[in-house]
Amino acid sequence: MLSDTLVTNEIKNSAGTEVEFRRIDTGPGRKTVLAQVAEAPSAQHRLTVQHQEIGTGLKKRRRSNVRFDKTVISSVDSSTPVVITSSIVLDSPVGALTTSAEMAHVLAELVSFVASLGASTTILYDGTGNGALCLLNGDL
Repeated sequence: MLSDTLVTNEIKNSAGTEVEFRRIDTGPGRKTVLAQVAEAPSAQHRLTVQHQEIGTGLKKRRRSNVRFDKTVISSVDSSTPVVITSSIVLDSPVGALTTSAEMAHVLAELVSFVASLGASTTILYDGTGNGALCLLNGDL
């Protein structure tokens, strides 16, 4: 379970600087929302964690989503707020697996593709990982 406050380097920005969040809402269902501690009322910066389960037996699936939404002022029109959203979804056949090992492998592959280069074992926060460049620049 997530702590009510994420303050000890659990979340970092592209410069590798800690960004602190505090829980502001729980629910409905399996959902929680955290707000950046230093956010301005007109520039919300939110972290949402939510889960949904569908099906039964061997066909039971859990769809988990971790999402950041950040409101910033447009760099084209300084009077227009815009929202940037980044999200990871893990859709798992939990009814057909006895452990989370294979789910962990797939998640690790995603994280390594987005946040590293080649054989690197270093996480790149600055958006220069192979997958990050695809996401930031629309590359294929």
